Amino acid sequence: MRLALNGWFYDQPHTGSGQYLRELLAQLPVAAPDIEPILVIPEHAASITNNQLLITIHSLQSPISNLNLAKVWFEQIAFPRACRALNADLAHIPYWAPPLSSPVPFVVTIHDIMPILLPEYRDDFRVRLYNALVSAPTSGAAAIIADSEASKADIVQHLKTPMDKVTAIHLAAGSQFRSPVDIRDGAIREKYNLPESYVLYLGGFHPRKNVRNILAAWTWCDGPLGEYYPLVIAGKLPEPGDKFYDDLPNYAQELGIEGSVRFIGAVAEEDKPTLYRGAACFVFPSRYEGFGLPPLEAMACGAPVVTTAFSSIPEVVGEAAYLVADPDDTRALGAAIITVVVEPEVADRLITKGREQAKKFSWQKTARATVEVYRQAMRE
Repeated sequence: MRLALNGWFYDQPHTGSGQYLRELLAQLPVAAPDIEPILVIPEHAASITNNQLLITIHSLQSPISNLNLAKVWFEQIAFPRACRALNADLAHIPYWAPPLSSPVPFVVTIHDIMPILLPEYRDDFRVRLYNALVSAPTSGAAAIIADSEASKADIVQHLKTPMDKVTAIHLAAGSQFRSPVDIRDGAIREKYNLPESYVLYLGGFHPRKNVRNILAAWTWCDGPLGEYYPLVIAGKLPEPGDKFYDDLPNYAQELGIEGSVRFIGAVAEEDKPTLYRGAACFVFPSRYEGFGLPPLEAMACGAPVVTTAFSSIPEVVGEAAYLVADPDDTRALGAAIITVVVEPEVADRLITKGREQAKKFSWQKTARATVEVYRQAMRE
């Protein structure tokens, strides 16, 4: 089978779509030696070489300079043309961007349908237009992959897709998150000026991530924890003045907790395990996730996790995390953080269960299940 994969996000490993594609490509040769994967990439990813991937790469040059328009051109015109030119038997679009017309059967992975479900997206006509563009051809997919049963249910309900056309295939924490220690840990901690121990949030800042409520919850934690376990907020903050995002440093000042909150900025992918390993508690009070990799990565690293009982998160963490029922209950969230930090038996239990829970997920399993979807799509 000759398989063409949309590689728009391959050079963006900091994104979930990029990480998913990279891990899948790394496992495909082992999971299915009979499949010939061809990665179709845009010119901005042309620095990728065959020596790095050990698979065929097909690079396309865009006639469009605007990045957003170039992305649509790549998805809707260039990638389908490449599938035809490469004589592909099947195409895989590893994020929600199926083409309106495809010369070959295609599989699409829909990590989530947040732009449809969450109200904050609805004010932007460009988002609404793009949603309409990618929703229309979704029904023409030979198969759809979701990251979780929760995401599958959303797809079936809101995209009116037959349940038997959607397969839930879990993601996994990479092998780099399973090591208990790294000789670079000390240097990495110094790089980010990390304290001896801390409470950690590492992730994005979209309103659904609920980071604002971490700060509100910290008003309950600041007194008992702040001096010895400051709150570390890791990730690239949005540009100041963006009305879509909260000004979190300013909000911390308004709450009077700025003395025990550290915003450390963007974190390199290879440095993330060190941050997780050093955390006395990892907090992730998201309102919606298609899967929820950060809690799984934290558990694989041995960090006790406090998170919310929403969307796919309970499916991912099982009984291995401290679940808060209401993401808006900042007092309960603060109490959960304090409990995990000050009660060693609670933390130890979560650490043990977390490591075991993380072992249930692997990219090898993800790749094998994905190959089965490919084969089924070809049989249809």
